[in-house]
Amino acid sequence: MKIHTTVPGILWVGLAAGTASYGILSPRTLAPVPHGPALYQSRCARCHGTQAQGGPGFSQPLTGHLSIPELAAFIHGAMPPGAKRTPTLESKAIAEYLYNAFYSPIAQDRNRPARVEIARLTVRQFKNCVADLVGNFHPTVPATAPTGLRAEYFNNPEFDGSKRLMDRTDPIVDSNFEHAGPDPKTFDPYQFSVLWSGSVLAPDTGEYEFVVKSNQSVVLYVNDNRKPLIDRKVRSGPDTEFSGSLKLLGGRSYPIRLEFSKSVQGVAEQDKSRKKPPESAFVALYWHRPQHALEPIPTHCLFNQPVAETFVVSVPFPPDDRSIGYERGNSVSSDWQQSVAKASLETANFVTGNLQRITGISSSDKDRRALLMDYGRRFVRQAFRRPLAPDVVQEYVTKQFAPGRDDSLALKRVILMSLMSPRFLYREISGPQPDNYRIASNLSFILWDTLPDSELSQVAESKRLSNSDEIEKQSKRLASDYRAWTKLRDFLLLWFKLDDVPGIVKNPKRFPEFDEKMASDLRTSFEIFLEKTAWSATSDYRDLMLSSKEFLNVRLAKVYGVPPPSSTAFEVFTLNSQARPGVLSQPYLLARFAYVDNTSPIHRGVLITRNLLGRILKQPPAAFTPLAETAHPNFTTRERVAFQTKPVMCNGCHGIINPLGFTLEGFDSMGRIRTQENGRAVNTQGSYLAKNGKSIPFSGPYDLANYLANSDDSHSAFVEKLFQNMTKQPIRAYGSRTLDKLQTSFSVNQCSIRRLMVEVALTTCDAR
Repeated sequence: MKIHTTVPGILWVGLAAGTASYGILSPRTLAPVPHGPALYQSRCARCHGTQAQGGPGFSQPLTGHLSIPELAAFIHGAMPPGAKRTPTLESKAIAEYLYNAFYSPIAQDRNRPARVEIARLTVRQFKNCVADLVGNFHPTVPATAPTGLRAEYFNNPEFDGSKRLMDRTDPIVDSNFEHAGPDPKTFDPYQFSVLWSGSVLAPDTGEYEFVVKSNQSVVLYVNDNRKPLIDRKVRSGPDTEFSGSLKLLGGRSYPIRLEFSKSVQGVAEQDKSRKKPPESAFVALYWHRPQHALEPIPTHCLFNQPVAETFVVSVPFPPDDRSIGYERGNSVSSDWQQSVAKASLETANFVTGNLQRITGISSSDKDRRALLMDYGRRFVRQAFRRPLAPDVVQEYVTKQFAPGRDDSLALKRVILMSLMSPRFLYREISGPQPDNYRIASNLSFILWDTLPDSELSQVAESKRLSNSDEIEKQSKRLASDYRAWTKLRDFLLLWFKLDDVPGIVKNPKRFPEFDEKMASDLRTSFEIFLEKTAWSATSDYRDLMLSSKEFLNVRLAKVYGVPPPSSTAFEVFTLNSQARPGVLSQPYLLARFAYVDNTSPIHRGVLITRNLLGRILKQPPAAFTPLAETAHPNFTTRERVAFQTKPVMCNGCHGIINPLGFTLEGFDSMGRIRTQENGRAVNTQGSYLAKNGKSIPFSGPYDLANYLANSDDSHSAFVEKLFQNMTKQPIRAYGSRTLDKLQTSFSVNQCSIRRLMVEVALTTCDAR
């Protein structure tokens, strides 16, 4: 249908193939409405395919997140390549047809409905599950323990309780006693000892190197209270630095104990030694954790309360696919299968090798076989996340304990079979309907990346998860646990593209302060900022984007122009919110998205465009090499970028990227505030063309941060990316309106990230 009019200002309508076009015409613009479908087929289909599926000129399907005005502007300015511009009205007609027929998320859902795909456990989930199966879900972090280690000081070298003179909490282990004791008035300076104990939190998954620096006797235990990681009880040689490494799972705390002793051996030697001044004594505890330089173990990673040991699978796995922005178990390779088999064998050997400590069953128990069979049944039931049918018990447990078979070998077979079973490795294998056990599994994996704990399993057993109120109660409980923060933290680092960062390097001539230790401090500062904003009492997304807090130690305070803190620990500083607002102004992030010599508006702009605003960007047609400063020595960085990306084919993406990146030009390559470059004032003006076609101007970083904190575009992108990271599934698989509903809920709940995590869990459990 076509309606035309010769009356000024009358609305015209064009309907074709289920699409509608609207506009206000003046007498001078009266013309037949362009026919979108016909224009697409005649102008676009030969390159893009008749159904926008891709063709010989452009192999990718035409799908994305541009709005109709943005599509129309791009078509008008760049299509077809190398030819005259498509007229404005025709561009609008093609854009409307394309958007509604193929391009938009709703059109994609209609044409190619997404679905929940069966997927194996990710590597992270596999290792978490095994740790909890063996450790029976002990708390990952002491709930009420103060930070720091318990420090017991003894006035003898044998840790004799009767000689204990001090019992306190030390924030870190870094003591130089010099030639005296811990307290010169009460301690014998020739012989004394200190026992530090508690637990240490591993923020990241990976290999940790622990280092003890001391000129006296030291023994360090980490995650194993029987076998020392470092044993220098007997000193020999001049060495004063000792190290040991082990693999740890991120987000969990591990028992730690450091024994330090200063003594003189033998009565005769003591008599001789006491005729001389006492020798000096010092001790310090360091670590080298993933993505960090060697540093003293910080206070916020130490607790003065011990925890149970955690079994950590050491077998390497091939990495999970992250090509679409989140980890997913969508492929099963021979390498992955081999890793599962080796990890299962490693677990079985560990359990049977530490049987009494793990199961409480001793070799002298009269009913040992029955006890081991019962432990095996409970192990399989927890691994499979539901009660076991009689045939499953027979296959996985009873048959393995056949008469005449060694009990330990039988249990080893039970563990091996259960961990290699599809019932353990695939979450959706239990059946099509979301029963109580499926709901419990959904909640635990979505919020914790592991199995249901004992409370959640008991609630499922009693069938209380048929009640939506109980589902919400359990979701809130899980979302308030430190395990949920661990999952959110991993998402945030991935979202900001900081999950696996190579060493950040700067030109030492331009930035002499910047070295490996400073980069490590900056990352620690960034991680603390995330926890104090995204995991605060309100966990307000807007606070993440706008908070003016910085967490700095002495070294960083000096570099970033802040009065030094009163201690060696990181302290909070409240800065000018207009000058340094929110997460995008954090120095570590700014240094990461910059070159060794200068800033990079493009890298910063791409991060904002893709991750924080959820826009799809094409890969550049060729490797991008920035213009050298020497090519245009009088240009600012902004001018060089604008000059290099001026061509029309670049501007389709850089028209969005550059104006966003330019707003952060007030921060140099290491994240310090700057007002001039090349002797000229830095221009931080920028803009963003929103999905609704409205151009949003920014005068600098605060305007950008404020927009990201409050805009629908930003909220929509965050909700979608968090949902997909938590569920490992596309959000459209749960319905075309799911994103809109969650975004509305996010706004109603004051942008609470923690509440959003609960809403995601409820959505996937069909709780409402």
